[in-house]
Amino acid sequence: MKLCIGSVVRAVAGRDSGKLFVVTGVQNGYCFIVDGKSRKLNSYKRKNVKHVYPTGSMIDISDNITDKKLRTLLRQLATEE
Repeated sequence: MKLCIGSVVRAVAGRDSGKLFVVTGVQNGYCFIVDGKSRKLNSYKRKNVKHVYPTGSMIDISDNITDKKLRTLLRQLATEE
């Protein structure tokens, strides 16, 4: 599955392993991920695409999304899995 903006991914390597994130950008083999808590929308984490696993879910990352809304959506997805 190809990563795109809004894809929900699970980190499989590093100190974030096991946590859900949302992709905000993809560039040269890296993706930029946020979770609204430790990685806010304005300070994303650059992560190698080999170190994330797509879950198949999507979240609409538009201009009106906030860190709080993002945390809520990710929490709901985590309880569904």
